[in-house]
Amino acid sequence: MKRVLLKLSGEALAGEQKRGFDEATVTEVAKQIKTIVDEGLQVGIVIGGGNFWRGRTSGAMDRSKADQIGMLATIMNCIYVSDICRYVGLKTEVFTPFVCGAFTTLYSKDAVEESFAEGKVVFFAGGTGHPYFSTDTATALRAIEIEADAILLAKSIDGVYDSDPAVNENAVKYDSITMEEVLDQKLGVIDLTATIMCLENKMPLAVFGLNEENSIENLMKGEFNGTYVTV
Repeated sequence: MKRVLLKLSGEALAGEQKRGFDEATVTEVAKQIKTIVDEGLQVGIVIGGGNFWRGRTSGAMDRSKADQIGMLATIMNCIYVSDICRYVGLKTEVFTPFVCGAFTTLYSKDAVEESFAEGKVVFFAGGTGHPYFSTDTATALRAIEIEADAILLAKSIDGVYDSDPAVNENAVKYDSITMEEVLDQKLGVIDLTATIMCLENKMPLAVFGLNEENSIENLMKGEFNGTYVTV
């Protein structure tokens, strides 16, 4: 693989506190990203906003406004994680699909390609810029646009199960599963829109637990403990 899109769970970055950031967790993730970048891999990153905002659970807010707050949450996450990446020695750039003053760079594929050519880790913040589209969909969209070889889906659980392991202690984890099976069984690895986009554009996933030690490095070494979702 030459280029990947890493999707980080906002909740996983929050560690045990489940809100905000756990600096030790984020620093460890940044160090792993540096290791794979130093080995020649180009890395794009999308981060969820769930450590700050779960607007869809609110019945009192207009959905469009709730999603706008969610977009801002992802921008905060990307600015923070990109700065920790710089702290460990990486060059980074944060792109958004709308203007954020001097905070971020306005997204264009040409600008992203220039950043990759300069050896930067590229962050895609702000989702798609539109309501009703999740960060899962933004991940699929950007991965397809930048022609990534795969999406690396770092979650708070360590793979894809036949049912929710938090509810069913007998849930079975898959080592490998097809995107069509994910769709047919309604496993919810990523949301429906993102699943169909990945299926149509033949974008595979590797799903793993972010909180496992050296999980990103191990994945790139082939020492994988998660689930491959094939297309």
